[in-house]
Amino acid sequence: MAQIRLLAGQTVWYGLSSLLSRFLNYLLTPYLTAVLLQADYGEMSTVYAAIPFVSVVFMFGLETAYFRFATHNGAEEKVYSTASIFLIALTGILFLMLLLFKQPLARLINVQEHPEYIVMSACIVALDALSSLAFARLRFHSKPKKFAFVRITSILLNIFFTIFFLSICPWLAQHKPDSFLLFFYHSDIGIGYIFIANILQSAVCLLLLRREFLGFTWAFDKKLWKKIAWYCMPLVIVGICNAVNETADRLMLGWWQSGNAIAIKEDVGAYSACSKLASLVTVAIFAFRLGAEPFFFRESEKVNHQLIYARVMNFFIIAVCGMFLLVSLHLVVLKYFIQNPAMWAALKVVPVLLFANIFLGIHYNLSIWYKLKNKTIAGAVISIAGSIITIGLNYAFIPVYGYMACAWASLACYAGMVAISYAWGRAAYPVPYNLVKIAGYLLLTLLLYGIHWSAGRLFSSDSAVLIAGIVLFLIFWLIVYRVERHEFIKIKLWQQASKLFR
Repeated sequence: MAQIRLLAGQTVWYGLSSLLSRFLNYLLTPYLTAVLLQADYGEMSTVYAAIPFVSVVFMFGLETAYFRFATHNGAEEKVYSTASIFLIALTGILFLMLLLFKQPLARLINVQEHPEYIVMSACIVALDALSSLAFARLRFHSKPKKFAFVRITSILLNIFFTIFFLSICPWLAQHKPDSFLLFFYHSDIGIGYIFIANILQSAVCLLLLRREFLGFTWAFDKKLWKKIAWYCMPLVIVGICNAVNETADRLMLGWWQSGNAIAIKEDVGAYSACSKLASLVTVAIFAFRLGAEPFFFRESEKVNHQLIYARVMNFFIIAVCGMFLLVSLHLVVLKYFIQNPAMWAALKVVPVLLFANIFLGIHYNLSIWYKLKNKTIAGAVISIAGSIITIGLNYAFIPVYGYMACAWASLACYAGMVAISYAWGRAAYPVPYNLVKIAGYLLLTLLLYGIHWSAGRLFSSDSAVLIAGIVLFLIFWLIVYRVERHEFIKIKLWQQASKLFR
């Protein structure tokens, strides 16, 4: 149980930083939905939906490759140096390509009036790519506290600069036009300042990670690089397909939704804002991945490590189901994070996206088999299958059902990927997952949500609906405690948590 306590402790640190970072971004959501027009919010969301596609190519799956090859025979220094040199060269080449093709790329994502958004996005992606291996090194050497510090500090700066450019500078321009602070401000940039704030955030992040970023020798091992490249290429396909499954629905909504351009951007804005409420489960998945990926590779050398993987899956399911209920049962309060009531019409997508994200988390757990077996091509095949489901369903149903088609397509995609990955992995790398418990917790979650949905139809008062949600949420954790109390005692989670801040 010591291994799971270690994973739990590191995941708590990664989770706290990710949760706080996401919460701080949540604070930007009510702010941005209040100060931006709904169509402008949709345009901004479209650009950010396109960024992951580029990021995947920039980062080239090198984080996973670093964990995979650095765990063998003390090769960490050589792996980090080779991967870092390759990453710097790749980033430079791709950055220049984005600058050269900014106009056609702007037309592709329906922001042809603002090709400067492509330039700004290129800067963000390049800086984040250069930071990625430095963050991975912190995780490899189990330094979650510095990881948390860098993430939270950079997010706080992003918030500060966003508010400075969108609110403080316009106020100064109106009331104190001679202020020296206006040297940095031009009103015609508009929502471009959101991207500029992000650039400043990414630059500060890289600066804070300069010791890790520069902590390599200029020694490039060609033989090792070939192994890394062959390992990573399928992961790039996986990453692109994951971007299709996770963010491309905003782009597809803009392409295939019927209506005039402004109405389409407003729908994209409403869907994007409400989908942020579903991202709490995504935060848990992200935090889990940060701690779990290096953990799984380290444990793979030990006897009966599959049993540990199975127990980890069990606790993961409990956590994400709890988060599903935390959000879905309290939407009557959480909806106020979106300050534009016109966007609340899209709240019905939240429970569907939350459940879709549960399956996404299950898929990430299952995906460890092809990474450990060096069969990353299997991950590419599974992700391609998911992308076919996503694109096909969105293409068929967006013209009819709008953003609801995007939500249900996400659920169908991730459920399909889980089914394929489990069936394939069961033959190639069997892990004794407790399917009865997993299915039981998923059904319990749906049952409690169904009861709450029915209560919402019976009670007209938001207060009554909120109380019902709180009661049902507590019932879930009481049932979990009754079923898992012996496991909780073995892991001693409260003792691990108490050590984090000593």
